[in-house]
Amino acid sequence: MIKVAIVGGTGYTGVELLRLLALHPHAQVEIITSRSEEGVRVADMYPNLRENYPSLAFSVPQVEQLTACDVVFFATPHGVAHGLADEILQAGTRVIDLSADFRLQDANEWAQWYGQPHGAPHLLGEAVYGLPEVNRDAIKGARLIAVPGCYPTAVQLGLLPLVEAGLADTKQIIASCASGVSGAGRAAKVGSLFCESAENMMAYGVSGHRHLPEIKQGLQRAAGKPVALTFVPHLVPMIRGIHATLYATVVDPEVDLQGLFEQRYRSEPFVDVLPRGVFPQTRSVKGANMCRIAVQRPQGGDVVVVMSAIDNLVKGASGQAVQNMNIMFGLDEGSGLVSVALIP
Repeated sequence: MIKVAIVGGTGYTGVELLRLLALHPHAQVEIITSRSEEGVRVADMYPNLRENYPSLAFSVPQVEQLTACDVVFFATPHGVAHGLADEILQAGTRVIDLSADFRLQDANEWAQWYGQPHGAPHLLGEAVYGLPEVNRDAIKGARLIAVPGCYPTAVQLGLLPLVEAGLADTKQIIASCASGVSGAGRAAKVGSLFCESAENMMAYGVSGHRHLPEIKQGLQRAAGKPVALTFVPHLVPMIRGIHATLYATVVDPEVDLQGLFEQRYRSEPFVDVLPRGVFPQTRSVKGANMCRIAVQRPQGGDVVVVMSAIDNLVKGASGQAVQNMNIMFGLDEGSGLVSVALIP
């Protein structure tokens, strides 16, 4: 049984980790930490977990206790993992970080986008970007995993077949994406209040969103050259889900795009390429570790539209983190993750 610790367990990604790991056949949560909620039982904060964690309580993170586990998940604000990851790794415990602390390979670029110096630049060289559909082999031997962000997961999975095949004009790619309110986290914010977000849709981060350099980094690795990307996120009045609508000009208008996407993801357990004419819906992935993708060429033109839908808390965060853990420990990749999406 894999002994698991979760640092920062009071937010949405933390409770989603608890939900997924509660039914995992090969993992057991031993420690969950929160400085502000020390002593509070998980079941008292999240009553849906009463039967699964009747006595587990939040504690202050202590390295000696964390390193007694096999793997530590960080579901913390940006910058927290910088201060603890090195000591945990030195003790032989693996780290799976759900924040952005190790996603960008350039420490200066990270500091520019996150407004603080990078606290562990010496670890960036060994951090593996945890997108299984790209880095599965590297994940198997990794000590430190940087779990991709929610928008970057939806956008990269949608564009990878085109970019890898050299079919997209990389001088102009557009990603118009919409996210549910849980993507903003559990902290009290005016924009997340019901009266602010209900019956409303708005763009944000248009001049530059923190996920932009992460998406570009992944696409440029796939393309082997610079990629010009316009990324515009939107907030929509739903709790969970991301829908990405992606636009790219194809350099070969005769290519069979449906066949290209089906071939690229034919062996991927958590990517579903939909039949021609069927489009993904966020409710079709709610609660599931699945990305559903459709590709269209409107009016037979040279502009391709790719639609990608994920649950931002599952495939966009905690589910993908568990998927990485399964790969790291040689388990079946779907352990604890084979669930049907919730409709309605």
